[in-house]
This record gives sequence, structure tokens and C-alpha cells, in this order.
Amino acid sequence: MKYTSLDEPTFSEEDGIRYLHFGSTWVQGAMDLCQPDRLVLEYTRQMMAWLLFRDPAPTDKVAMLGLGAAGLLRFTMAHTPVEVHSIERNARVIQACEAWFDLPTEARSYIHHQAAEAWLPTVEKGSFHVLQVDLYDAHAQGPVCDSVKFYKNCHRILRNDGLMLVNLFGNHASYDHNVQRIQQVFDGNVICLPPTFAGNVIALGFAPMALQQQTVQQVLDRAKALEQQYNFPAMHWARHILSSCHTKSTSGVEVFSQES
Repeated sequence: MKYTSLDEPTFSEEDGIRYLHFGSTWVQGAMDLCQPDRLVLEYTRQMMAWLLFRDPAPTDKVAMLGLGAAGLLRFTMAHTPVEVHSIERNARVIQACEAWFDLPTEARSYIHHQAAEAWLPTVEKGSFHVLQVDLYDAHAQGPVCDSVKFYKNCHRILRNDGLMLVNLFGNHASYDHNVQRIQQVFDGNVICLPPTFAGNVIALGFAPMALQQQTVQQVLDRAKALEQQYNFPAMHWARHILSSCHTKSTSGVEVFSQES
């Protein structure tokens, strides 16, 4: 692979937070030096919204496309028992995480030095329960992988009850076509969380059975637990998602519906 000066990781620190950059002022990741597993950036907290829909188990597999400063990886390893595969094309980013960002070394954490678009086709269909996509370059505005083919490969590796979360930038020209392509691939089963203060928008793409296998009350109960455990605004996420979904009552229990 060929790299430019904009691929070279650089660092800054302020008020106890270490930041990762790619040769520019744009922040690519962050770590609280006193609490390394705390999610510093608002959008990374939203990337954990999959916890509204799953009770993580040791048999679950999560894939993270883009390592950044390993914030999502640190949090997931510290607070869930799942197996995690992190895919990162830039060896310098992996080395920076090892040296400066407390890269987890547990046996259930796998680091793949490979481009995401090259790794996806090598994965067996239906292998992963959760896929988190956070692929940005030094300009940090539009994702570097956003084709229909790319999103189809993302969909392919998810289980039938799986969930994809994609970090988009709402104020960039790439936003609309990314949402449209995700909707196309996921048959319209897509919900975007409210924009963060910095302008990030997390798009959630649901595989066919991701919503149908649980009740509305289960999602609300998980949201309450996330607020209590991690101080996430998870009830706000849940209410936003519920307002965007169709539900129905079955034997007095409110469940998700595919009605249009």
C-alpha cells in the first residue's frame, strides 16, 4: 500500500485527553488518560446503540471497520464478553494504538491489517452479529468506502438478526448518497440517530430479523440500563428509534412490525 503524509498518525493532548489525528486538525479518535475505556467522543457513544437490541454474549461477534484510536474496541472489550475483529488498513495506526492508545491484547480481540473493502469478501456469509463502520481519511468528512457494493458486502456478513452502524457526517455532500445506498441494501430498514454536536450522524441498518425478535419493552429496559451503567443518553436514542418504527400489539405485548 502507498501512503501519504496525511496517513501519518499525529497526536495532541488537552485536559487529560489524548487525541489521534492524520496529519490534520481533524480528530480521528480520543482516549481519556485516566479512564481509557470511557468513550470520549459523542458519536462513539452512539456507535454503541446496538446494545439497545442485544444482550451481548460470549458467542457474539462484532466487526469494527476502522480502528481509529481504538476507543470502541477498548469500551467493548471492557464492558462486554463478545469477540471483536478490528480491520485497519494503515499499519501505522495499529502501531500508534499499541504505543499510545492502550490497544487491548485479550485473546478475543483480533486485529486485521487489511483494507475493509478487501477484508469483507473474505468473510463467511452471516458471520457477525454487529458491524461498526467508521472509515475516514485525514479530511474526516465523508467515508472513504461508500459504494453499493461495499454496503452489500457489509450486509452479507451480518446474521439475519444483525445490525450495522455507520458513522456519517451530516453536513457533507456524501451524506445523502450514503443514506440512500444503505437504505437500498437494507430494504429501507434504516434509522438515523439525531446528529451529534459535531455533526456526526449514526445510521443503523437492520437485517430482516434484527427488530422482529424483541419487544419494545426490552429495548426500553436496555436503554434504562445503559443510562444507569454508562450515562449514555440511551432513552433518547430509544425513543427516537421507536418514533421511526412501526409497532403492533400481540397478546398485549408491543412488538416491532414491518408494516409500511
